[in-house]
Amino acid sequence: MTDAVRLDKWLWATRFFKKRGMAQQAIKGGKVEINGASPKASRLVRCGDRLQITKGEVRFEVVVDEIGEKRVSAPLAQAMYTETGASRAARERLAEERRLKQAAGVAPSRRPDKRERRKLRQINRGD
Repeated sequence: MTDAVRLDKWLWATRFFKKRGMAQQAIKGGKVEINGASPKASRLVRCGDRLQITKGEVRFEVVVDEIGEKRVSAPLAQAMYTETGASRAARERLAEERRLKQAAGVAPSRRPDKRERRKLRQINRGD
């Protein structure tokens, strides 16, 4: 194994993103930080680096334990990093909130028809 690898390759290999291009877009969009700084996709990742990765509402805070360029199975990928306790607790709390929100709401019996979709769009746009 090497001692450093490109950030976009590492994110892809550890299965944070499905495609390397998606990892590059996330890095370019400021969704990934290394040691508190906004990197480029070509930035080298080394063991001990601290990454903050944002995917949608979820924010991962991980410490790099191993370096790898090849995409591996999910259990092996998870062994390449350690998620901080605060990050794990925040993710679990967010998941619980979503679960409670879904349980409290009543699911619609069917999809909205064309007329209802138009009304929803007007409401969302503020017309």
